[in-house]
Amino acid sequence: MFARIDHVGIAVEDLDAAIALYESTYGMELVYREAVIDQGVDAVLLDVGENHVELLSPLGPDTPVGKFLARKGPGMHHIAYQVPDIERALADLKAAGMRLIDEEFRIGIRGSHVAFLHPASTGGVLTEIVQPVDH
Repeated sequence: MFARIDHVGIAVEDLDAAIALYESTYGMELVYREAVIDQGVDAVLLDVGENHVELLSPLGPDTPVGKFLARKGPGMHHIAYQVPDIERALADLKAAGMRLIDEEFRIGIRGSHVAFLHPASTGGVLTEIVQPVDH
């Protein structure tokens, strides 16, 4: 079902400072930046081989990432796995008894189709599934 790791999401308080750290210290290349209004984040993708690190900065304190930062501080937010057919993956995961945060996909960064699985059914890890959209 999962084709590969798509990205690892990291919640940050200062997006520009985090970008500078990942570019200068880790040598990662910033390849995309977008404010994803529906999810309440300013997000960037940095390349790591064929995968990405996604840095997420909240657009406000009442957004999911804003609340995460208030509770836990900066750090690992989620892991995302790429799927070829998100609707099929959601149906299969639901049939397997997984608790879904999103019953239907929503639009994520770069227009991708995304959905989240509840950490209560994934061993405590917020898990995202992603079906990229061809550009």
